[in-house]
Amino acid sequence: MSSENTLDDEDTFKILIATDVHLGYLEKDAIRGNDSYNTLDEILKYAKTHQVDFILLGGDLFHENKPSRRCLHSCISMIRRYCMGDSPIHFNILSDQTVNFNTTQFPWVNYQDENLNVSIPVFSIHGNHDDPTGAEGLCALDLLGASGLINHFGHSQSVERIEISPILMQKGNTKLALYGLGSIPDERLYRMFVNNQVTMLRPKEDQDEWFNLFTIHQNRSKHGPTNYIPEQFLDDFLDLVVWGHEHECLIGPTRNEQQLFYVTQPGSSVATSLSPGEAAKKHIGLLKVKGRKMNLQKLPLKTVRQFFIQDVVLADYEDLFTPDTPQVTKKVEDLCYAKVTEMIEEAERERLGCPLTPEKPLIRLRVDYSGGFETFNTSRFSQKFVDRVANPKDIIHFLRHREQKENIKDEFNVDYSKLVKNTAVEGLRVEDLVKQYFEAAEQTVQLSLLTEQGMGKAIQEFVDKDEKDAIQELIKYQLEKTQRHLQARGVTTKEDIDTEIQRFRDSKKNTTEEENEIKEAINRAKTHRLEHSNDPDISSEFADVTMDSDEDSVPFAAPTRGRGRGARGRGGRGRGRGATASEPKPASRGRAQKSSAATQSRSIMQAFQAPSQRSSRTGATKSYKEEEELTIVDSDEDIPVMKATRAPPRPASSSFTKSSSQSQSSKGVAFDDSDDDDEDNPFKGRSHQPRR
Repeated sequence: MSSENTLDDEDTFKILIATDVHLGYLEKDAIRGNDSYNTLDEILKYAKTHQVDFILLGGDLFHENKPSRRCLHSCISMIRRYCMGDSPIHFNILSDQTVNFNTTQFPWVNYQDENLNVSIPVFSIHGNHDDPTGAEGLCALDLLGASGLINHFGHSQSVERIEISPILMQKGNTKLALYGLGSIPDERLYRMFVNNQVTMLRPKEDQDEWFNLFTIHQNRSKHGPTNYIPEQFLDDFLDLVVWGHEHECLIGPTRNEQQLFYVTQPGSSVATSLSPGEAAKKHIGLLKVKGRKMNLQKLPLKTVRQFFIQDVVLADYEDLFTPDTPQVTKKVEDLCYAKVTEMIEEAERERLGCPLTPEKPLIRLRVDYSGGFETFNTSRFSQKFVDRVANPKDIIHFLRHREQKENIKDEFNVDYSKLVKNTAVEGLRVEDLVKQYFEAAEQTVQLSLLTEQGMGKAIQEFVDKDEKDAIQELIKYQLEKTQRHLQARGVTTKEDIDTEIQRFRDSKKNTTEEENEIKEAINRAKTHRLEHSNDPDISSEFADVTMDSDEDSVPFAAPTRGRGRGARGRGGRGRGRGATASEPKPASRGRAQKSSAATQSRSIMQAFQAPSQRSSRTGATKSYKEEEELTIVDSDEDIPVMKATRAPPRPASSSFTKSSSQSQSSKGVAFDDSDDDDEDNPFKGRSHQPRR
């Protein structure tokens, strides 16, 4: 289908995506007080111009937890102006709305309220700035929800277990499952993911026909061992993740090669800090979904105040001055004056032809004065630009220490030991580490009988679930099966045996047979453990295995025998990293002490715990039979969506099953792509082998 009307037909969802509006930021500032209000007005105007089906906000609509009267009044006025009207709604909600909107006394979508006349529904999760507080657990979004202006969803009221139930929508033949999770303290949510306490529900019927959209408001970049949410924690049946909280605008969807979904990060619509991430051009997204294909169009925000930031290292200007140069402070000040003036002139050139852009830009010059230089009076310096910039009081920011940047362009200069140590706390899975090891290992130490996936899975069962016999049973099972294969083939010579074993091993890679063999070996290990659970003399040969590590560089170093509970470190109960992943077996006091060494010896590996142990990962198979394509559009022009190949229709059902049901489903998401340059397009899809 190549006509221009394909994106506006009765089967296409049009969704306006924005996050982190921070309405009311610096509202008392004489220059910047109206910035957030002007931008929200532009966002809502975009929605009305493009006649979207609904608006999706990814949290932090308000900057303050208790917005001012002016802030609430402006927000209500703008939503009423742009989102209320006689325009019909072209999609239906099929799910149980009392579950989707469980925080209000009016548990139904606002456009179905007979007392309201809504033309553009707004769906929003809460962020960390406007999160629920108090005994009633209310937030500013609940005020707007009770008044019928927005639909607040994604609020989890339990601190022990989270079940994310999607809002099921249908427009024509397109089915959309909208998942949302409001802001939760990152450490707590990280711990809940590790302990398998987060479940995403899915429809029982026609799972392959739903486009799964998830919006979340958490740290995406790593701020500490558990102070972020790795993308690998999210379920792999998702198609697109809208990531809020991060202010840098990275709205172009990036592909997660591990989970095989796309992530878009719209960023904030107003700069709330003078950091490099805020300097990127601000955009919102117009998402169009038809069947299992999507198209994302970037819409530039023209009312956002310009922001320019630059770094100056005084030690790099040896040809102009040194710390011993006479009147060096005056020369440094002149250099900074020239740099600031240069940025202001650049802002003026970019602002030509953009009447909506505020006149005065934000300017930040970070000056590294390490090496014996002295600072100058920033207040006197700022007086020179009072009438030209929006932030005259904090133009200059002095830094004493210069960060040492490693040269990573040359692969021979990369310190791989540091990279390995850092990944210990990034939520990587054990299977991936095993695969990386054998990819880099020499041919002489490659596996000849087992596959990398099987070995990685067995090690993870040993680490995560205390299945001490998992590795042994896998080796035993594979050895028996290979022997039977060789006997059936009648192979006798050593050369033929080696060749046949290699061929037999390669034939099972990335197949259902390999997955079934791994399951069978793990089930044998569990049976073996249960049969011997009542024998106090049984001990695993792995109980005394310890791992060498650098305790200074890896925060989850394994304690040695005799150090007791105090040596748990961050991997213990206090951090929730993985000590609770294995279920304690009923045992006497003496037996508990016997097994403590085995439990502690796994602490280093618990840093690599991954979501594959959740129910959604068990036995999951994903078949990518369609070619995936994605389009990132910088203009407002419509781009046709190609018709998706769909599975045979089955009776629809609004009932749910847990995400483990994806084990028999194939993903097959396709993306519209109008870019002719395949080599430069990082989002150009390709055929994928079945993923285990």
